[in-house]
Amino acid sequence: MNLKARLDETLAEISGKSSLADAIRYTTSRWLSMTRFTTDGRLEICNNAAERAMRPIAVGRHNWTVAGSDAGGERAALMYTLIETAKLNGVDPEAYLGQIIACIADYPGRRIAELLPWNITENQIHSSR
Repeated sequence: MNLKARLDETLAEISGKSSLADAIRYTTSRWLSMTRFTTDGRLEICNNAAERAMRPIAVGRHNWTVAGSDAGGERAALMYTLIETAKLNGVDPEAYLGQIIACIADYPGRRIAELLPWNITENQIHSSR
């Protein structure tokens, strides 16, 4: 018997007010998301890597609440996203941001996607210095 069928069967046999019933409903209502990794090899079975990447931000959460404004918070989120994306793509974030800041003013807007971390290699960063 498959797991979803067993969960549905169990849900019919237990009290609908129990915490187990809540957990089963939570799981089955998100079934597609919970099983997508079985059909898409790019997806991880768990999100530990994403959680580890976010840990420095969570640890300093109190400091980030004083971003100054909503716009400041959005800028901080953008910077954290670029930094973590660079790390995930094997690019040194400091070197990457230095290169981007140095060239972005004169860079053609229609080619801006070329500057995203997954389109830049470590060699390109070091050769531009």
